[in-house]
Amino acid sequence: MNNITLNDLLIKLEEYNKEEVEIVKKVYEYADNLHLGQKRQSGEPYISHTLSVAYILAEMHADRDTICAGLLHDTLEDTNITKEDIAHDFNQNIANLVDGVTKLSKMNFSSKQDQNYANTRKIITGITEDVRIIIIKLADRLHNMRTLEFKSEFKQKENALETMEIFVLLAYYIGAYRIKSELEDLSLRYLRPDMYKKIEERKLKLEESSDALLKEMLYKIQKLLESNNIPNEIKVRTKNIYGIYKRLNEGHKLSDIHDLLSLKIMVDEISNCYYTLGIIHKEYHPINDKFKDYICNPKTNMYQSLHTTVFGPDDRLVQTQIRTFDMDKVASFGLTAYWDEQKGNARDVMQEDLKQKFQFFKSLTEINSMFGDNQEFVNQVKCELFSDKVYVYTTKGDIIELPKGSTPIDFAYKIHTDIGNTMVGVFVNDEYVQVDYILQNKDRIRIITDDLSYGPRKDWIDKAQTSLAKRKIKEWNRKE
Repeated sequence: MNNITLNDLLIKLEEYNKEEVEIVKKVYEYADNLHLGQKRQSGEPYISHTLSVAYILAEMHADRDTICAGLLHDTLEDTNITKEDIAHDFNQNIANLVDGVTKLSKMNFSSKQDQNYANTRKIITGITEDVRIIIIKLADRLHNMRTLEFKSEFKQKENALETMEIFVLLAYYIGAYRIKSELEDLSLRYLRPDMYKKIEERKLKLEESSDALLKEMLYKIQKLLESNNIPNEIKVRTKNIYGIYKRLNEGHKLSDIHDLLSLKIMVDEISNCYYTLGIIHKEYHPINDKFKDYICNPKTNMYQSLHTTVFGPDDRLVQTQIRTFDMDKVASFGLTAYWDEQKGNARDVMQEDLKQKFQFFKSLTEINSMFGDNQEFVNQVKCELFSDKVYVYTTKGDIIELPKGSTPIDFAYKIHTDIGNTMVGVFVNDEYVQVDYILQNKDRIRIITDDLSYGPRKDWIDKAQTSLAKRKIKEWNRKE
């Protein structure tokens, strides 16, 4: 949707939050006045960008303060207003959010590179104060990526690369898959334009050729669910362009990509997810090793769904994703789905859930406390949080996420400091291994502890990958 107007924003807002229309109107006029005369590179008035950002947030049903901060998000950077002015004219909350998304000024840094590292750190750690800072930043980046054609080729590639390295991963970590997929595709379009075009054409052809068979499956499954009185909604989905690019890049052929075509099946409750799975397997032969139960074992960003790949009509592979309506909201919007579910408490519940349930949050807090230097912080985040992952199991079946290259030492400290400090042996998949064994996906790990052990050895520091494990080993050795 191009050129969002104030009216578009207010109509969107009225759908879920009528009471706040007047205040949003007031904030818009305030922002419009401040940005008066400023233009974007496209030649449009600058306010068109902040309106679009606020609209993207309203599509997620963001709360009043987040929408207002979206409208004001560039005022501290581009106008003479201060954080105190915003707090005085509106409220402290909005002022904090706007300040959270504002870049640190050049004045404080000796080089552009230092400034970039400090700003990257500010964006990434914003989530520890208020997750809404990241959400506004994602909406801002999404609109900038949608309008990237007005920038120079160098700037386009620079922005696309930064988007892939930071914003795509932040969207993934808070579970906002819709934003993640769109950011990936927009980035690829500027980083590998020829490849993007080629895959886009193949994807369109594939969608045309599969349309009839997917509809046939959809109607058949719908009829079966209705005859079993299961309320449902089914959508057809094709893998995003970047997702296809990544698989082709790994050496797969297009016909090998098992989740290229998907049916997304939403039902009313968890027990009906499993019932639906049975119905589908009765009709269509599944591929056994492509079944995943993310309901019992949610992903580390709280994504829940059953995935099964089956042989559809014409022997085409089709993935079906089965989940409840609530899970689907979380799967599309991640933490931002709480705005709908929790209403006024959403921000507090988001923040609390981040702390309790999202594994990356603890790692991020740990890295933040360990590295004073911004460049070291950013590098550590990239290699520990933004790199490839391994997913391993505890003996109880809980999934633990660690950076690739991690060892049982990292696993032990991730579970509990005492387990790391008293570890004397490790079994992986029921076989005894050394503490510097490199963990692989799906390994089952049992740590043997002994309260009378000598504690972690100094050379473990070099065998560990994660900041947490390294810090705990150093602390122990200092004490001793």
